[in-house]
Amino acid sequence: MMNENERVQHMMLGDVEVIRVVEWQEPFLPTSTMFPEAGAEVWRDNADWLAPDHWEPGGDLVVVALQSWVLRSGGRTVLVDTGVGDGRERPGMGTFPQAPSDFLDLLARAGVRPQDVDVVVNTHLHVDHVGWNTVDAGGQWVPTFPHAQYLIPAADDFHFGPDNGYANGAREVDRLIYEDSIAPIHRAGQAVLWDGEHRIDDHLTLESAPGHTPGSAVLRLASGTDRAIFVGDILHSPIQILAPCCNSNACQTPAQAATTRHRILTRAADERELLIPSHFAGPGALEIQKTGPHFATGPWSTPTPL
Repeated sequence: MMNENERVQHMMLGDVEVIRVVEWQEPFLPTSTMFPEAGAEVWRDNADWLAPDHWEPGGDLVVVALQSWVLRSGGRTVLVDTGVGDGRERPGMGTFPQAPSDFLDLLARAGVRPQDVDVVVNTHLHVDHVGWNTVDAGGQWVPTFPHAQYLIPAADDFHFGPDNGYANGAREVDRLIYEDSIAPIHRAGQAVLWDGEHRIDDHLTLESAPGHTPGSAVLRLASGTDRAIFVGDILHSPIQILAPCCNSNACQTPAQAATTRHRILTRAADERELLIPSHFAGPGALEIQKTGPHFATGPWSTPTPL
């Protein structure tokens, strides 16, 4: 498992500094719960490299990381996803949303103060990607990053927002997430809604990748000869590289999510993009290999602790 020094790491991709910030990493859910379409044999047959970073065989639990990525690109600081936060009411979400979070301290270790962040990217609007969008200021939720533009997928903003009854009213928690982590960004005039494609700078481009949520997005990096893709929740575990048809239990439109995942993996393999995940534990980034219709994990890249 990850030691304290590994929770903040960095690497260079061309002219872009990439800093990994790990808010939380633990064995999480049983494999059959989190990936109901993946048979037990897939885990057993790959136990030699899935355990212990990605799978705890004793309890048959998926090991999950909650991590954000800070990018220093073109003189600006870009924060990709803001973790789970703390001090939030999250009924039905288990224990991790209530756990104390030292996310802002981890950012400080990376040399990033809230006022230094120029752009916040929410790849989608699930609980563990928007939690530090805001902080409690005397009983009122306000933007954590006062000078930042928050780039929010328009399709997710509509789906989870009030005009759609907070995801059609299926779960009370969706309303709470929107009201404490998204609505304050709108009220502060810091929300930028986008769809399809959004270019951040010469190195960074957001692209829609729907299925996990209506507005799920990936962020592509191109600098010099280096290529990378920050995949958000298109993948939750490297098991989905071996079996791209297997969705997580949180994918809202499973068939579309599987199609998107296959497309993302194909391009990553063809263009030698480094795949940078939100939820993989272990080294943190890897190459994708493709033989015929089959994908495999290539070499892993381990950032250097800061």
